[in-house]
Amino acid sequence: MRALSLVTIFFHLLASASGWTAMRPISSVLNTALRSTAAGVNQPEPISSPRAKLTIRQKQFWEDVETGISDIKRAYSCDSDLPRIEAFQEVAQWKTTAPQPQAELHDPCEEYIPGLTAKPYWESESDRSNFPWIDELEERSGVIIKEFFEVMERENKERQEKLEKERQLKAMYDIPSDSRDSSLFSSDSAWQNDVMGAGWSAVRLQRLGEWNAENCARFPNTYEVIRSLDIPLAVRGVCFARQTPGSGVFPHSDGRNFILTSHLGIKIPEGPGVSMKVGSETRQWLEGKVLTLDTSFVHSTKNDSPEDRYVLIIDFWHPELTEIERKCLEFVYDLRNKFERGDVPVRPLRKTYEDDPGKTEGKGLAGLWQAVTTKNK
Repeated sequence: MRALSLVTIFFHLLASASGWTAMRPISSVLNTALRSTAAGVNQPEPISSPRAKLTIRQKQFWEDVETGISDIKRAYSCDSDLPRIEAFQEVAQWKTTAPQPQAELHDPCEEYIPGLTAKPYWESESDRSNFPWIDELEERSGVIIKEFFEVMERENKERQEKLEKERQLKAMYDIPSDSRDSSLFSSDSAWQNDVMGAGWSAVRLQRLGEWNAENCARFPNTYEVIRSLDIPLAVRGVCFARQTPGSGVFPHSDGRNFILTSHLGIKIPEGPGVSMKVGSETRQWLEGKVLTLDTSFVHSTKNDSPEDRYVLIIDFWHPELTEIERKCLEFVYDLRNKFERGDVPVRPLRKTYEDDPGKTEGKGLAGLWQAVTTKNK
């Protein structure tokens, strides 16, 4: 399981009473799957009392969410309710029963939008009609693939030249060499964990709605292609992902049912040992072709070949979300980023709550630390 940083803990505690993280291993998935496997049934239902209490800081977050969504509705001249966004808020605050699987090996988390189609792969002609940008992405994939290998070759050459200079200096002056990995994919090593495995790494162009200026400058043509296609990019972002020989990503779920993921094959070694399994269905990537999946299903990958496998990963909003629903979700996750960075100061709560949050939290920085890292008892 991923080791969580302090800034990450806060929203994960917002999302689940059990401290759910972004990816859950198969043992958790199986426990969830025992509740239900019937498609389209058992949506979250209101309960008499929340399954867990919110901290003061969490209550402040959801009050700010409510204010922001009201502003969005005014901007869209929307006088009606947004029942699915309201349900999202209720589920995330544990005011309902937990989300249930909508199909075999489906494992949604408490960041959940009810009523969305759930299936492992989106690959039929009717499915692709929901994503008009995929055809053009495939048509322009040669630009992306060419640039990727040019950058790889250039940076590997620069790295070798640097290592040779260090070797010469060490020989002349007995200066220790820098043993750190400076290769293209080394910068994302913090994201390698027990679920993804040591063989998976990434170069991120966008994450949490923010473009990585340095990496976009390294891949300007790829950045321009993606920006020009008007893809409804979601919060998890865009990255090049590598799977090293003999490695694999362990079965897990990413949880959020309102985000879909496309993989564009960049370099795919031949053979049946290079594949991805989503739910109970296995597929193989093709170079220059897009494979679209729902990562709220249990999924895993393997690379049993002697070569690296490379894909471009793009996360985007589920096509059944309306424009205003997407705007609301974008606001929620942008606000989460601001809370995590500490950009939102602590303030008194606007509402009165049945429980007394002051009993379990202090004030000032000590109280904020407890609000971010613990749940009320």
